[in-house]
Amino acid sequence: MEPFTSDRLPLPRNMIENSMFEEEPDVVDLAKEPCLHPLEPDEVEYEPRGSRLLVRGLGEHEMDEDEEDYESSAKLLGMSFMNRSSGLRNSAAGYRQNSEGTCSVPSARTMVVCAFIILLAVSVIMVIYLLPRCTFTKEGCHKKNQSMELIQPIATNGKLFPWAQIRLPTAIMPLRYELNLHPNLTSMTFKGSVTISLQALQSTWNIILHSTGHNISRVTFMSAVSSQERQVEVLEYPLHEQIAIVAPEALLEGHNYTLKIEYSANISSSYYGFYGISYTDKSNNKKYFAATQFEPLAARSAFPCFDEPALKATFIIKIIREKQYTALSNMPKKSSVNVKDGLVQDEFFESVKMSTYLVAFIVGEMKNLSQDINGTLVSIYSVPEKIDQVHHAFETTVKLLEFYQNYFEIQYPLKKLDLVAIPDFEAGAMENWGLLTFREETLLYDSNTSSMADRELVTKVIAHELAHQWFGNLVTMQWWNDLWLNEGLATFMEYFSLEKIFKELSSYEDFLDARFKTMKKDSLNSSHPISSSVQSSEQIEEMFDSLSYFKGASLLLMLKTYLGEDVFRRALVLYLHNHSYASIQSDDLWDSFNEVTNKTLDVKKMMKTWTLQKGFPLVTVQRKGTELLIKQERFFLNMKAEIQPSDASYLWHIPLSFVTEGRNFSRHQLVSFLDKKSDVINLTEEVQWIKVNTDMSGYYIVHYANDDWDAIIKQLKINPYVLSDKDRANLINNIFELAGLGRVPLQKAFDLIGYLGNETYTAPITETLFQTGLIYNLLEKLGYMDLASRLVTRVFKLLQNQIQQQNWTDDGTPSARELRSALLEFACTHNLEDCSNTAMKLFDSWRESNGTLSLPTDVMTAVFKVGARTEKGWLFLLSKYTSLGSEAEKNKILEALASSEDVRKLYWLMKTSLSGDTIRTQKLSFVIRTVGRHFPGHLLAWDFVKENWNKLVQKFHLGSYTIQSIVAGSTHLFSTKVHLSEVQTFFESQSEATFQLRCVQEALEIIHLNIQWMEKNLKTLTWWL
Repeated sequence: MEPFTSDRLPLPRNMIENSMFEEEPDVVDLAKEPCLHPLEPDEVEYEPRGSRLLVRGLGEHEMDEDEEDYESSAKLLGMSFMNRSSGLRNSAAGYRQNSEGTCSVPSARTMVVCAFIILLAVSVIMVIYLLPRCTFTKEGCHKKNQSMELIQPIATNGKLFPWAQIRLPTAIMPLRYELNLHPNLTSMTFKGSVTISLQALQSTWNIILHSTGHNISRVTFMSAVSSQERQVEVLEYPLHEQIAIVAPEALLEGHNYTLKIEYSANISSSYYGFYGISYTDKSNNKKYFAATQFEPLAARSAFPCFDEPALKATFIIKIIREKQYTALSNMPKKSSVNVKDGLVQDEFFESVKMSTYLVAFIVGEMKNLSQDINGTLVSIYSVPEKIDQVHHAFETTVKLLEFYQNYFEIQYPLKKLDLVAIPDFEAGAMENWGLLTFREETLLYDSNTSSMADRELVTKVIAHELAHQWFGNLVTMQWWNDLWLNEGLATFMEYFSLEKIFKELSSYEDFLDARFKTMKKDSLNSSHPISSSVQSSEQIEEMFDSLSYFKGASLLLMLKTYLGEDVFRRALVLYLHNHSYASIQSDDLWDSFNEVTNKTLDVKKMMKTWTLQKGFPLVTVQRKGTELLIKQERFFLNMKAEIQPSDASYLWHIPLSFVTEGRNFSRHQLVSFLDKKSDVINLTEEVQWIKVNTDMSGYYIVHYANDDWDAIIKQLKINPYVLSDKDRANLINNIFELAGLGRVPLQKAFDLIGYLGNETYTAPITETLFQTGLIYNLLEKLGYMDLASRLVTRVFKLLQNQIQQQNWTDDGTPSARELRSALLEFACTHNLEDCSNTAMKLFDSWRESNGTLSLPTDVMTAVFKVGARTEKGWLFLLSKYTSLGSEAEKNKILEALASSEDVRKLYWLMKTSLSGDTIRTQKLSFVIRTVGRHFPGHLLAWDFVKENWNKLVQKFHLGSYTIQSIVAGSTHLFSTKVHLSEVQTFFESQSEATFQLRCVQEALEIIHLNIQWMEKNLKTLTWWL
């Protein structure tokens, strides 16, 4: 899947119920109400286990080691109770009164009874004290502000649910699904039935599978031996989105069975599962459309299934539809037959063996462009009025399909390949096998309004999703902890394929920028290893972040550069051939590399240092004569010693590459390997300067000794082109990141970019604009307007020549065109030169033509932003937004609308995006981020998120990429303790699951870092600027 933001990196998936009750009754209160969930006496036997209850018959296995430990704890507790109660008995002797008092000496029998009562009372009190504060409900045990630990799963009908874990048991394996669906796009409901062919891998009485949101009407069970269909009971456990089928007989190991479930459900109103949307065509007619988005956990909401990636099966899908609609699924259509009431039933061929999250179906009015390419029917689908925008996607798909088949030495295994533009879609795209789904803006290309950046976006996203047909679909990770195997490999191949067959797009610049931004995220304490243990739905959703995609891809780039392209390719081909149609773990990939390298390098040992620990190394370099002293430590952004990580625990195996004075970077690259804390590299001669991490192919930051930084700065001023543009951009990134850490004075970072007047390449300039833009944003949001203005002036002086050389056309190479967009937008935003006047003249001419005048696409955003500064201009742009058919042009208009300085307009935009009326809700995160980026809206965006938090997480799901983007876009520019406290207080007032979200912890950390940065650098900036 391709997560989508308009400031992707630089593409750049629901929600578990967190609280069932506002107040939770005490265990003691529940004990007074035994009728709450009546259980037969022989169903449950309670045994003391510390703070746990053992429910007999719940699972099908004996006690595990943990449970034995709990039983031991209970025995110790029992001894403790006895010791304490005996102490009470002894001390009670001191309170006996003599015969002369009002109380007679109690008899021995009375003393024994009293002692027993005291013992019992103390025991009960201790047990209650030691038990978790827990509510026994049909959904299990809910503990306030603690992770939920199930004590006794109770099904919705009050009976015991026979499985307590989030992961499904391994006793049953699905073999084939026959799915029948009848969606009604008017009522937004559907009826369904699924027949699942099963095999018992172990003997069992229960079949546990996933289901959520279904009204199950009938369940039947049949064994292959009896072939007699019998109706069976179904138990539902909503907390884990599981159902249990209690079989009428024991399922025997190695035997096959058939399960049929009939049900009905609502078509989802979110972007998750089988969801429905409405849109208006060019004749202003309301149209209906239904599509699927199952990754990671939503196939279970469309049909009951074993919804884990490793549980692969084949699928036969039948869909009943109205005649005006087209139905699509993963496989080619086998037949279409007329059924009652003028409806049509489409049946699709049985699929290849695949995971449930890759199943897909679409019902709607569509047109397509199709052609048979070497036995595969390639088709691009869109709504009818946009069919003229599919040609670029078609040509791109054909080229990429041929490239991947040749590179992987495995033919695409299906007879058809459909790419469908969905009118409303949360993700950027989704790799469903044979039925790839996209946002309109990531598949459609309008030559009149799509810019070079739009063209590159469409090409990259298609490349990413096609790569998934091998990495993810053919070979799939066993569980979501290794999501990076899917996404990292697909992202790497996305950029690699573009470099091979669309070299003119200079996609390496985009990949470089993505690595910079990903490393910034990975340098936080809230980061995570790309291979991380996950269980809950929130944790799984959170794996879909830039680390799984771009850190994964960056590590593969580093490995390819170190091993060489031939060895790298042979390892990938071996991996795909060895594991086709199977589910794998990270070790399987590294084993393929070790087989190819003959263990001359232990790739598994090396790469585990990168995948199993978070963060990345800071490599420190110092020249001493012909020696190069190098050492490594973790690059960690937080400057406060009390939260620094333990340095001793971080060690990476680093492939070091470097270029030196007199060495041509393209022909001579020196390589070393650092697998300890420090080392010494012997150079053949003394050199004036050295640049480590050639072309930024390694995933690490380099810090040089003071003299070495000075030598590099001097060389850049003499002749920057002895280093590649990747190297120059890498140096700019590293020195600003190190300045943020306090390792390098900020002034030295500005000294290094002093050469930029001679820079003609895009990557170093865009990285400079990004780094200085971060500083500008902090100064502006804190009200230091004069200081912010002086910073802009400083940057403008550096780039004045390049800005003055730009013309308002679409001329030049793709890289030059993207540089033009960036420079003119910078100049117009800050009213530099004559930029705003030129842009306003172009806008006025466009408005006077009622939007028919063709504007240069690469400068369209800059023109629209200037035009949106006036009331008349903003309203005209809004009117065009609602009537235009090009998503590329609408995106540029929306960015301009959200850059207004009128807070009433900004609030209206966010509110309208949330409701999905004029602006589709898929655009909400983009609108919030754009509003939050500018001074008038940065507080407004946060207020809007707070006010609408519950609506947001219902629509997009807790932990999803969209929620991550919204939290970041509304908080990351705060830099005061007041805002830090406000953000922390708000999220603490939500559920524990919300507060523990990685994106929330990241937001708090970034605000804290912003505060630190300002405290450290404000005085220096004031003096220097």
